[in-house]
Amino acid sequence: MASKPIKTCVLGVGLGGLVFHVPFVLSLPQYFTLYAVMERNPATPTRGKAHERFGAKMDGVKIIRTYEEVLSDKEVELVVISTPSETHYALAKQAVEAGKHVLVDKPVVATSAQGKELGALAKEKGVVLYGFQNRRWDSDYLALRRLLKLPASSPQSLGNVYEFESRFDRYRDTLKGTWKDEPLPANGQVFDLGSHIMDQILQLFGRPKGITAFIQNSRGIGHPDVDDSFTILFHYPPTSAFPHALTAILRAHILSVKSPQVRYVVRGTKGTFSKFGVDIQEDQLKVIASPDEIISDPNYGKEPEDIWGSLENLTANGEVVKSQWPTEEKGCYVELFKNLAEAIRNGAELAVKWEEATAVIEMIELAYKSSKEMRTVEVPQA
Repeated sequence: MASKPIKTCVLGVGLGGLVFHVPFVLSLPQYFTLYAVMERNPATPTRGKAHERFGAKMDGVKIIRTYEEVLSDKEVELVVISTPSETHYALAKQAVEAGKHVLVDKPVVATSAQGKELGALAKEKGVVLYGFQNRRWDSDYLALRRLLKLPASSPQSLGNVYEFESRFDRYRDTLKGTWKDEPLPANGQVFDLGSHIMDQILQLFGRPKGITAFIQNSRGIGHPDVDDSFTILFHYPPTSAFPHALTAILRAHILSVKSPQVRYVVRGTKGTFSKFGVDIQEDQLKVIASPDEIISDPNYGKEPEDIWGSLENLTANGEVVKSQWPTEEKGCYVELFKNLAEAIRNGAELAVKWEEATAVIEMIELAYKSSKEMRTVEVPQA
């Protein structure tokens, strides 16, 4: 446990700040003190959106109107960046140069060159720079990791995996009317949802050998350069861990009429895993009465049984046996924040290394290159 709560300032009070950052900082007083939020146009000088959302839990939390004030305030130790994606690089660079630790929401930057520059700067300054790849702590992803670790002798083992499909489909036939609709750096579905899927796949299988991508604005509305759908293939050659050539399929379509949506389909030589529906933490975080529920509510992060995954396994005599794969693990984004605090105070190893977050951006760049040039592109060795 961190020996002294880390004085934290959250930049941004939109969905990211109010759902994915402020609640966790408030829920972990042994690790963090929410010292301030930066909000340029609060309702009053002492009451902003976070105060309206979380009431008494925000007592004593300052509202800072300008980033210059955040950077010059020596009390601020950690800056959490949850602002429009195009601003992440500049804001993170200024915070690191000011000697502050930084948590950056995804996509962490717009280019891998920016990511590498920030990583080197953070090492030079001796500060923690952390990418917010929170979906490593999704309940269904944790359950899937457990499945993939089964010994080959288990009747529920998938055998040698040769195809891994991960999807974030949804149905939305109109624009959101926010900055995400604008043709700005690091905007579009590949940066938004693709960064989650790519991070999970890189964690499971490492860097692919090649990438083939199909990226488009499928609705034909808004700016044509702002993609809303994609299908991206990661190509892996046979290895000792995965004896068959493996294709990872990353998909997100904005006009998918289905409920619940497909989340995972994983095929192996001995079975297939199918999963519908997504981790419930985001929906819970949008409506919780108090951040304390993240810790105290036994149902927080607990996936409903009706969206648990299912298995179809081949028996020795050639029959196909169906079974359920329970999501025993609770979703736990809070573990990311605990690890961040331990890294800042006690030098713990980062669960999300900055190099890993930068690698996601590199894969995104290569995917856009593949789609633009209509060919498979080779992935350089790390």
